[in-house]
Amino acid sequence: MITPALVERPDGRTLRAYDVPVDDERLTVFWHHGTPNVGTPPEPLLPASAERGIRWVSYDRPGYGGSTPHPGRDVASAAGDVAAIADALRIERFAVLGHSGGGPHALACAALLPDRVVAAVSGSAQAPFGADGLDWFAGINRSGTAELRAAVAGRAALERVLAASEFDPEMFTPADHAALAGAWGWLGRIAGEAAAAGIGGMVDDDLAYVAPWGFDPADVVAPVLLVHGDADRVVPPAHGRWLADRIGSAELWLRPGEGHVSVLGAATDALDWLLRT
Repeated sequence: MITPALVERPDGRTLRAYDVPVDDERLTVFWHHGTPNVGTPPEPLLPASAERGIRWVSYDRPGYGGSTPHPGRDVASAAGDVAAIADALRIERFAVLGHSGGGPHALACAALLPDRVVAAVSGSAQAPFGADGLDWFAGINRSGTAELRAAVAGRAALERVLAASEFDPEMFTPADHAALAGAWGWLGRIAGEAAAAGIGGMVDDDLAYVAPWGFDPADVVAPVLLVHGDADRVVPPAHGRWLADRIGSAELWLRPGEGHVSVLGAATDALDWLLRT
């Protein structure tokens, strides 16, 4: 059963958090959702998680769902929000797992909360904008490139592009579409919930991705697993390789033939990696 909770921040913001307790808890994992999504824990993984004694905790990033907007937030701000939720739920140590846009936010927690984060999994995640030696836009699908270039131009340009944009099926591979037609169709549902509330959360996410993140991935010392599909059209695999080279504690699983969504087929194996770690 997913239990929602509201957590107040000192600046007056409210975060909507979610908790999925399990019997015989072995590990708590904070889920970091993608863009645009709400933060409910990953439903397709709940049965496997319960079998493994994994408790999920998550939250709507500011501007999504029941969380107050936080314009101008950077990626690093996720660490403070997660620490506040962990304190409210009396959780001292935990792992983090993020997919897509949630990946950088998971890494932020690992970098900035080293005494609390025991391990991190980042799936299909982008590298920092302007990363040395990386052609950041190379291989990103047409609509994604237009959106992120607009983010570089600023809030007004991004809002115009997002207001006029439509879903582009070419951003996903055939393997992605098959995954979305199955269990991971859950992602489409929570993306719809996020979109129904407007583009505010997505705007703040995109602006944060192309601005300084507020931390260096090289600062992560906890064990990190990077999972990336080598056919990803949303975040090309070069981003995963860059992160693997930058993070000394990282292991990279580059999955042949997998795309941005279909790579989530490795998620249960990633949970087992977390338990071993």
